[in-house]
Amino acid sequence: MIQGIPITDREHWNQIVVSLPCPHILQSWEWGAFKGRHGWEPTRLAFEQEGRVRAAALALRRRPSPLPLSVMYVPKGPLLDYGDLDLLGAVLAALEDLGRRQGAIFIKIDPDVPLEAEGVRDALSARGWRASAEQIQFRNTLLLDLRRSEGELLAAMKPKTRYNVRLAARRGVDVALGTQEDLPLFYQMYAETSARGGFVIRPYAYYQDAWGSFMEAGRAQLFLARYRGEVLAGLILFTFGDRAWYMYGASRDLHRNLMPNHLLQWEAIRWAKARGCTIYDMWGAPDVLDERDPMWGVYRFKAGFGGQLTRHIGAYDLPLSRPLYRLYTLVMPRYLALLRRRHQGQFLPPHSS
Repeated sequence: MIQGIPITDREHWNQIVVSLPCPHILQSWEWGAFKGRHGWEPTRLAFEQEGRVRAAALALRRRPSPLPLSVMYVPKGPLLDYGDLDLLGAVLAALEDLGRRQGAIFIKIDPDVPLEAEGVRDALSARGWRASAEQIQFRNTLLLDLRRSEGELLAAMKPKTRYNVRLAARRGVDVALGTQEDLPLFYQMYAETSARGGFVIRPYAYYQDAWGSFMEAGRAQLFLARYRGEVLAGLILFTFGDRAWYMYGASRDLHRNLMPNHLLQWEAIRWAKARGCTIYDMWGAPDVLDERDPMWGVYRFKAGFGGQLTRHIGAYDLPLSRPLYRLYTLVMPRYLALLRRRHQGQFLPPHSS
């Protein structure tokens, strides 16, 4: 019999997470602590069977405005061997019980399970889980294998990307590690990027906490690309176990012809490899590879570095109260669309991710 055990020690939890298949930064202790400071209540469960930890789940619960309802979310989890469907069923049953006890109207999960895993999708459907229309995280991504040499990584790039990396270096762009003191500057570039790209972002205090707390814990690093002392672009890389995630990027319109983003990305890849990471997650790819997709330009940039497109099953929801779940799925998309229109090029209040 498998049993869910609450874990309250940071080091113990992180050791459990990195020991399981596909450990993710969004299942780390630090992510739960961060979200706990922004309206979410974290519960961390380790699942033991015959004295051995077989699975784990960081479950977040909150009441999303404007509805007086409670929802539960397991970001990029639960973590387990998804080839063991009996284990999956036992973990899902425990999460379903937790959701009911905590009064959630539904539970959302979005583990990094390959799209072709039909057995997992069938197992979820058999328990009443349904593919969700609301994807909190990206369904698909590009993964770069860092076990290759730098020469092999360069050779695997698309010719134009490799050329732009070298062009930036030749023209005097340099990349350096940033500190927490550089975060206001990075946010300023991030806000400029959001206005240019037409997406909404949150207030600085939210990102200062996210970026700063992970940098302080040694799980994030800021990189800045400069030309003649002037910052042109930056990115923040998150690390956990043997993986790195390119989660935030920002740039200015200034000197874009120098290709600072290409050199910036390459230096982040080199840094992650030197730190012992074996997988570099480019964090996000379109659901459909179509040039009309809003993410197409970003996808082309990422794909130039030679990563493998990896498709996942995406988010699944389990309605625990079907009438309230229907109300939520009707009201929330309209509410969020209204916020996005109202705050276009500004910020979106933290509510769901």
